[in-house]
Amino acid sequence: MTAGVQYDRTASIYLGHANIFYGTTSEPGPTLSPSWHVERDVTDLSALFACAQSGEADIYNIVNSTYTGVIYANAALEFYPASSEIPAPTVPSLVLPIMNGEGGAGVLGTTYSKLKQPFTLPKNVERVYLDVISQSQSNDEFWYTCVPNALTGPLESCGDTAFRETEISIDGIPAGVAPVSAWVFTGGIDPDLWIPIPGVQTLDFKPYRVDLTPFAGALSDGKSHLFEIGVYNADSYFLATANLLVYTDPGASVVTGALTTDTLSQAPSPSEWQDLQLDSSGNGHAWLKVASTRIFTISGYVNTSHGKVTTTLDQNIDFVNYQTFTLSPTTYNQNIVQVNSAALKTTTTDAQGTTVVQGQVNFPINMDIGIQVNPDGSESQTTTSDQVSLVDLAGSGVGGKTLTYSKEEVKSADTLNFDAGGNFTGNTGTESTATDEESNEQGEYYYLGLTAKGNVLTKIATKP
Repeated sequence: MTAGVQYDRTASIYLGHANIFYGTTSEPGPTLSPSWHVERDVTDLSALFACAQSGEADIYNIVNSTYTGVIYANAALEFYPASSEIPAPTVPSLVLPIMNGEGGAGVLGTTYSKLKQPFTLPKNVERVYLDVISQSQSNDEFWYTCVPNALTGPLESCGDTAFRETEISIDGIPAGVAPVSAWVFTGGIDPDLWIPIPGVQTLDFKPYRVDLTPFAGALSDGKSHLFEIGVYNADSYFLATANLLVYTDPGASVVTGALTTDTLSQAPSPSEWQDLQLDSSGNGHAWLKVASTRIFTISGYVNTSHGKVTTTLDQNIDFVNYQTFTLSPTTYNQNIVQVNSAALKTTTTDAQGTTVVQGQVNFPINMDIGIQVNPDGSESQTTTSDQVSLVDLAGSGVGGKTLTYSKEEVKSADTLNFDAGGNFTGNTGTESTATDEESNEQGEYYYLGLTAKGNVLTKIATKP
């Protein structure tokens, strides 16, 4: 990307309208020309590469006399041959996009907006998953800082509370829940927080995988079924894109089965608490809390060529956002502590016995934003941020091994300084760290640690 004035922009790549990359760009500066490289494992999307089809790459940029940063991009696929030591993995038979009318991400403006797609699937569906991305923009970009609508004025924040959640349904029946990641773009809150280390997943969003396997038997009836995606409490603008991953039974052209249990409610019921200690001028203290817990079981079975397979999902989706405010003629402080987690347990019973995979997914964020006005009229904004993305899944019945462990964390701090005329005079206390730990069932372990100070990378570590 060239140096200049430019916002961060959404970037996406599609093949056959199925999303294979989604993220945002790094914001440049008048003398900063950022470049970056991301890699994504697209093995589960292999069906897309089996034949020639149309593709699309989108970066919604604006270049004119004001916005001068120009974005350039290229992409390549790398194929790895299978071997006796590393055999080819089992991949979905079909990858089907859930898209808007033009073939891309769909806009969700309210709780009631839906991204809809009908599918008539093969009659031998054995397993099915949905990889979904819900990206917040516009009024929703900083949804984790939002407050109830009645308090947007007094607390100088966005509305519809700080709770968002992606809902998935099939033929109007609740089918799954996907927590919304609090991605912070490189222009978010304070751009100097993200130079040179961006926030968690900012440049490469990772989709959340929703297991829809209990519906496999019902989806194999040869009829059309409507898949819908919505975001609860969406307040003007979410972009949603998703891929349906379908595994078919190679030993049977027709399977039968049914959904037997579904205790997931149609919508969440978040609870709200608040305590405002503000005077007539709006000065004082306030605290707010919004929380939602979803505990549900979804179960179903399919009669396959290798016998009856029953899949039961037990999930606990837990969300808590706690905020405190301090307001005075010279001070504004907002502190956010958010937990956004999913405890997952998948029990599969077939002719070989029972296996259990359980673990957690968590996307917490802690942030403190403080603005101080000095006696001479100058002011400063100090922001600290701590983001985490954690996926920890382990299986019993497969030796109790770790199946997936991934933890990314980015901590950042910066102070922006302005003179009495509102002109930027520089930043101080700029520092950030990032750690990335990953391991898999084969016992392979990866670690990367980064440290930056004064917007300059100062340390790279490959061991904890």
